[in-house]
Amino acid sequence: MAIAVLLFIVGLVCLIKGGDWFVDGACGIARRFNLSELIIGATVVSIGTTLPEVMVSATSAIEGHSEIAYGNAIGSIICNTALISALTMAIRPGKVDKSRLKIPVIFFFIAAAFYCIMAYANGGFPRSAGIILLAIFVLYMFISIKNMKTQETSPAQQNSETPAVESKPLKDILLLVIGAALIAVGARLLVDNGTKIAENLGVPESVIALTMVAIGTSLPELVTAITSLAKGHAALSVGNIIGANLFNLVLVSGMAITLRPFSLPSGKTIAGVNAALVLDTPLMLFVMLFMTIPAILKGKLYRFQGIVLLAVYAAFCVIQFTM
Repeated sequence: MAIAVLLFIVGLVCLIKGGDWFVDGACGIARRFNLSELIIGATVVSIGTTLPEVMVSATSAIEGHSEIAYGNAIGSIICNTALISALTMAIRPGKVDKSRLKIPVIFFFIAAAFYCIMAYANGGFPRSAGIILLAIFVLYMFISIKNMKTQETSPAQQNSETPAVESKPLKDILLLVIGAALIAVGARLLVDNGTKIAENLGVPESVIALTMVAIGTSLPELVTAITSLAKGHAALSVGNIIGANLFNLVLVSGMAITLRPFSLPSGKTIAGVNAALVLDTPLMLFVMLFMTIPAILKGKLYRFQGIVLLAVYAAFCVIQFTM
């Protein structure tokens, strides 16, 4: 058990550091093709912060651990919103740019509606559902990049964005390759040892995925939130969280389902009904609605939102481990 916990932690470290290096290398290479900072941020960096979830869920699905594949994606959305984003709102609420949030919020709830239809109507996700989710991801990326290009600055401003000293091509490639390798190793360690910990504790895999694995793979978003908070840009982290939540639904879940279709976890029930339908999915929708509605309507985040969401997340974790 002690070895499994140690390897679980090692897996988390590999995922986080690997994601960091992967993003650094990818950004360095992207700049060599004269891509703007806006496009890099909307594509490479956003995908890079969700790579831990992608690898964990994909590895879990391929190996038949569907409960971890499901729980990691949904758990990460709940964790991102009700823990990470909630902390920034509780500590330093503030104004947000409504116009920048509308597209990711709209896409999230379109994907969430489709996800719920599959969950409640079928009790699972066929490969076609995964392909549709990935198609939504591609469409979102296309629209985002198109919008970013229309907002690009003048050539003089673009040149000023380029770092004065660029890293060497070999270094960028090494960071990319080593980062990808660390992510793959970390995902394997996390899945294998998360499963062992669940078995030793007698806890369903979905509970471990919804809590421990979800928090671990959400650490890149947590680091971003803390950094934004420290620099006085708390609202910035909310946009990152919404984007990461969308990617968790369409890229992470879509990839896992496409590789190996799976059903909803059936180990937990509430009043005789699958807990995924009664608790997990409704809570995912609630926390996102509770966070985004004031942001979209008022262009503001409120301290009470953060406090309520933190209380909700604490209750969620208690329920998971006591059911």
